[in-house]
Amino acid sequence: MSFGAGPDGLLWRVGTEAVDLSGLGDLFSQRTLNPLMAQGRRVWESAIIAARTYDGPRIPLAGADLRLPFEVADYVDFYSSLEHATNLGRMFRPDQEPLLPNWRWLPVAYHGRAGSVVVSGTDVVRPRGQRKAPDADAPTFGPTQRLDFELELGFVVGVPTELGEPAPVEAFEDHVFGVVLVNDWSARDIQAWEYQPLGPNLGKSFQTSISAWVTPLAVLDGARVEAPPQEPPPLPHLEGGRDWGLDIALDVELNGETISRGNAKTLYWTLPQQLAHATSNGARLRTGDLMASGTISGAEPGSEGSMIELFHGERFLGDGDEIVLHGTAKGVELGEVRARVLPALA
Repeated sequence: MSFGAGPDGLLWRVGTEAVDLSGLGDLFSQRTLNPLMAQGRRVWESAIIAARTYDGPRIPLAGADLRLPFEVADYVDFYSSLEHATNLGRMFRPDQEPLLPNWRWLPVAYHGRAGSVVVSGTDVVRPRGQRKAPDADAPTFGPTQRLDFELELGFVVGVPTELGEPAPVEAFEDHVFGVVLVNDWSARDIQAWEYQPLGPNLGKSFQTSISAWVTPLAVLDGARVEAPPQEPPPLPHLEGGRDWGLDIALDVELNGETISRGNAKTLYWTLPQQLAHATSNGARLRTGDLMASGTISGAEPGSEGSMIELFHGERFLGDGDEIVLHGTAKGVELGEVRARVLPALA
């Protein structure tokens, strides 16, 4: 039960089929979800009802020509999993406190490249960049040797704001249309050399993959749970949103083998808190903004959302490897994110 985009208009996913909604009128005959998303909650709710009851042409999912479901305006990626941040902190700073001093006070994020966001099924070309081995005197340039995936949940903005206008926690449902699964591909060796002091750039900007289907927030009502407690309590502008934990079972397949099983309900910073933080300085929202949670990792072994955690830095993606992300929320399947690794360009 989610919206997608085909060559002739919008689609509605039902099980193993997609319903062609283009016969419902102008709003549904668009090639992206942006016009619908910009209309606001009342229209969204009517659109869901119309899609559920429309007896339009049906297309098997296996044969559907699926496009990027919305035109991406901006892309922001957070770092909202306590377990993931702790795991990486222990790996990168073994003699220090794993969490940096600001982590429990705000949802840390970086600003990615909207133009590098692609739909599921788009293969990823191994990126090139600068890498520097710990014992080397100077960096070298070449294909990454430490290509990684990151299992994330993203949300998509529908209703924009004006410049200077924050979107508080309680306004989340008025601005956000729905969610997608996200693979924030990461070249760990490029990232490690470049990220200080300004954070990730070329180690992540080469590609970000999302599902072809956007699941509306209204469809996820039954999956809402209380998020984990926060200590210390957040500052007043980030209070609330704790009833927006999402019980979404997640898993990752590598070449057909499940290597990770987790759940989005473990996120420390919820999606409404992420939105509130992103706009707290007055930065505007635009229809089609994509904001991702950051890697979702759990506390149990085998629930980590990246290879660097699962294999402790000893194994990364090889050419020809295929990664598939899945998510299920109370019987509602989120669209998968699938891609195969291609060799670096000569």
